This record gives sequence, structure tokens and C-alpha cells, in this order.
Amino acid sequence: MNIQEQINEYITSQPDPKRSDMQALHAIIMDIMPALKLWFLDGKNSENKTVSNPNIGYGSRIITYADGKTKEFYQIGMSANTSGISVYILGIEDKTYLSRTYGATLGKASISGYCIKFKSLKSIHTDVLAAAIRDGINAKND
Repeated sequence: MNIQEQINEYITSQPDPKRSDMQALHAIIMDIMPALKLWFLDGKNSENKTVSNPNIGYGSRIITYADGKTKEFYQIGMSANTSGISVYILGIEDKTYLSRTYGATLGKASISGYCIKFKSLKSIHTDVLAAAIRDGINAKND
């Protein structure tokens, strides 16, 4: 199964209305990032043990560790969670930036250093979320 098929299977496995929201959000992100790399992480480690929720990744960035080793990873991520949907915006160094910049205008969501979590798309302003995603795309690599 290719990555697009895994993504489609993951999204369609969600109960509605989360499934519809994830399909709409996937379309929004694909409109913003049409030519960038897609990822699907099933949430399992090398021993096939579940360690996180499955997630969809968009784009590509290089992470450089203190020891000089590098790793490729996605820029923007999306995942279903127990109460709704999480959007991960990676690569912005200032961990207060998302909250300061979008917290007052996003709508009903919780924002951490790199994660925007919300119950449904109708509880947020998708144009503001799209602006935050664009910021994540434009952030320089670590």
C-alpha cells in the first residue's frame, strides 16, 4: 500500500464528523502544499508497539541533532486524537510564537509550542489555521 492509500485508509477509518473534518483539513493542507512530500506514520516503533497516534505528515525538513547527525522529517502533521484533531507545526524555534500569533484569532483550540488541538473544524477559523500552517512551511530547518 502506498502512502496516499495509507492516508486515505486512516482518514476513512475515523468516525464522522472527525472523518469529514480530517478530509477537509487534508484538502486544505494539500492546497497549501500541493507538491511537497507526504508521510504516513502508523504510530508504532521498531518492535511494532504503539507509541503514538498515527499521523499524516506534509513537507520535508532536516533536523540536526547536537551530535551532528541529521534526520528528515515532516514540516506539518495531522492526527486524530480522543477529543478531536491535532495539527503539528514543526520547525518554529520560538515555542510561544503560535500561541502569541494565532491564539486570540484561531477560535476554540489549545495551542502548545508546536501543536494546535481542536474538537472540530467548525470550532476554529480555518483561514487562521491555514496561516499558521504557512508559517510552519516557511520556518527554517532546525
